[in-house]
Amino acid sequence: MKRIISIQDLSCIGKCSQGVALPVLSAMGIECAVLPTALLSTHTAFDGFVSRDLTDCIRPILAHWKTMGLRFDAIYTGYLASEAQIDLVEEIFDDFGRAGNLFFVDPVMADNGSLYPGFSAAFPGKMRELCRLADIITPNVTEACLLTGLEYRTSHDEAFVRALLEGLLTLGAKTAIVTGIRTDTSHMGVAAMGTDGKLTLHYTDYIPAVFYGTGDLFASTCAGALTLGLPASDAISLAADQVVRTIRATTADPEAAWYGVNFEQTLPDLSARLREYLLKEEA
Repeated sequence: MKRIISIQDLSCIGKCSQGVALPVLSAMGIECAVLPTALLSTHTAFDGFVSRDLTDCIRPILAHWKTMGLRFDAIYTGYLASEAQIDLVEEIFDDFGRAGNLFFVDPVMADNGSLYPGFSAAFPGKMRELCRLADIITPNVTEACLLTGLEYRTSHDEAFVRALLEGLLTLGAKTAIVTGIRTDTSHMGVAAMGTDGKLTLHYTDYIPAVFYGTGDLFASTCAGALTLGLPASDAISLAADQVVRTIRATTADPEAAWYGVNFEQTLPDLSARLREYLLKEEA
């Protein structure tokens, strides 16, 4: 069985971050070791949430893991609460990385043209250092602009998409994947490029609403698929289609919670689709 470390925050209520990564990766047949970066009563869209930064806990956890001789097939990072935590992740890459490991960085820090509250203007620069170590990075358009220095836009032609991806690759990652591409009003796209310079685009229907946790669902599914050995193009299509399938299931449920999508409902679909991709890869 493949084993992956998921390094991101845990919200007690709210379908995001570790609350998505653990069940999704488990449903994909991967053992998921969770390393929480912060503990929140709810995710940050709730009023009055309380949080506890867990930076001081990370190094003792890692020290214990090292005494156990643990080995991991992939290291996956999501929301990191501070520049100090980025430094710790770099240590994790050094201590637990080995030949053939997948280093997957989702540089969670911004959306809709702005940094998330609590991050300084210097944070994207620190995140660039982490992206340098990664095999795969999966920023949204806002994060990609902050990482590359390109001006944020809400509509995207192929020239802009190529410029984003080429700029991201100069950071050092082997493959860059950008989510939230909008070339028209009816579709949402994911764009990817590797060091060979080949552009890959995958489009799904655009469903106009705010859905919390969809970025985490995409990243967790994509990281899991790559850990299992699927090529990037298949991992992207599996993950993007899973997000849309889950949004549709959520919008069809009149009792769906406002604070997250019904990813639990579509996990059986994910498992079935994953088997199809794996069988195709074996053929």
